[in-house]
Amino acid sequence: MGRDIEINATDGGTFAAYLTLPENTPAPGIVLLPEVFNTNDHIRSVADGYAGDGFTVLAPDVYWRQEAGCYLPYTDEGRAKAQSLRADLDTDQFAADLGDTVSALAARAECTGKVGVMGFCLGGKFAYLAATRLKVDAAVSYYGVQIDEHLDEADTLRCPILMHFAGIDPHVPQDAVDAITARMGAQGNVDIHVYAGAGHGFNRSGYPPYSEAAAAPARERTLAHFRGLLG
Repeated sequence: MGRDIEINATDGGTFAAYLTLPENTPAPGIVLLPEVFNTNDHIRSVADGYAGDGFTVLAPDVYWRQEAGCYLPYTDEGRAKAQSLRADLDTDQFAADLGDTVSALAARAECTGKVGVMGFCLGGKFAYLAATRLKVDAAVSYYGVQIDEHLDEADTLRCPILMHFAGIDPHVPQDAVDAITARMGAQGNVDIHVYAGAGHGFNRSGYPPYSEAAAAPARERTLAHFRGLLG
């Protein structure tokens, strides 16, 4: 089990992030970014899982500027609140906060200094933006929303990125996946996988629409990606 720590924002203020450690440190770092529901109990369990695989993992409070500590359940009420917070989230501002998160993790004694970024849904978009805007060593995006709206940044990709998409996903429809693949699929540092029959959120173990058939190979590819690039 991990604990919450405080991170200093470059423009002032502090925000919380969940830190969870492997058995042996220093270890390569992963910044883990959540779905629109923020760094809730499920995302913390995902972080714990990757710590068990040998990574130092840090998962920030995405909505700290709007409502600090608002970690939401997978209910209709939680979804409505999440969408309200997401609508007020400034993409460029959180990308800057993400840079502070990466720097804070890289500087910790429990981290080797090598850092990858992984995210789901909303976090998947920011994993892509981390790869184009920040100094990170690897990125993994699970069904990242709105990436197709930021394809003008594809030429500034700074690290290899692994992208997982669901075959049935109203939040990331096929035309968006096609646009991403057409723009980035031929780049040597981009690896794209689409999981036929899986829905958005297929990695959310214990909650619908979890799919073991998609989540298991996606996780294997994610571990191979990070271990190959982070050590």
